[in-house]
Amino acid sequence: MMLMEQGQVDIDAPISRYLPEWAEAIVRAESPEMRQQSASPDPALRRKVTVRELLLHTSGLPAHRNYFFDAKNKAELLARVFAAPLISEPGAHIEYSDLGFILLGEIVTRITGEPLAEYATHRILNPLKMARSMFNPPPGLRDEIPPTENDTTFRHRQLQGEVNDANAFAMGGGAGHAGLFSTAGDLAAFAQMILNGGIYGHHRLLQRATIQKFTSRVMIGESSRALGWDVPTRPSSSGQYFSSESFGHTGYTGASLWIDPVRHVFVILLTNRVYPSAGGNAESKRMSATRAAIHDAVMELLGVDNLTAQPKL
Repeated sequence: MMLMEQGQVDIDAPISRYLPEWAEAIVRAESPEMRQQSASPDPALRRKVTVRELLLHTSGLPAHRNYFFDAKNKAELLARVFAAPLISEPGAHIEYSDLGFILLGEIVTRITGEPLAEYATHRILNPLKMARSMFNPPPGLRDEIPPTENDTTFRHRQLQGEVNDANAFAMGGGAGHAGLFSTAGDLAAFAQMILNGGIYGHHRLLQRATIQKFTSRVMIGESSRALGWDVPTRPSSSGQYFSSESFGHTGYTGASLWIDPVRHVFVILLTNRVYPSAGGNAESKRMSATRAAIHDAVMELLGVDNLTAQPKL
């Protein structure tokens, strides 16, 4: 959002404008068990993938790949993402992709000339006084951070105070898709800035029109998203009371942030469904139900008794 406002990025430009390796990479052949769908589309389509499609998760990239087993550092892992085969035609449908957000993080780095963590710190976290938000927390904070997971497949240790996502770990602890640690208090400042139309503490970070542009629902087939954000569908982890104009994001480990600009409410949920282990689909379904119940309870306490009611302020 910031880079678009400053004219430094065109979200409708092909990503190869900012990441030439994307167009130049030789697409790697994947084993049948790794391929999620049929043969990759014509490589020429790769050159048409835009920043907007990365934000909407319509780039055609797969959801995830375990590149961390072979990639020893950020450069090696990025090379694998640059060469990742598409599993569908760009723009055809939504497939939430970590790989797409890895590319977005690298676009920020290329344009600004700064590591993503440094740019985020001085442009977002410091102005909002989010002093408890950071990538790669120092060892001295570890005791204040709950364990994330007992990793038995890659790092072979209990993870605490380090990024859960193994691809982000291989990239140095943080990337466009994972690695930020925070607190409910810090995230409340961020959410209030968004509700305020881009201003907080007499400091403007964004223009209201930019926020509206990025958080407006976009329909793709029978699915919908916003630019970089999720939007509520039924059933939704935001429960039944958040308005259709709401937007938010969930995290693999169980965390979520939902913002309702109609009712002027946000709900931050910081929890962990993957400790000591990630479990299976049953645990994931229980987490979804728990998220929805928590959001419903909050909204009912605010006086929202049905889908059309307004909170009693």
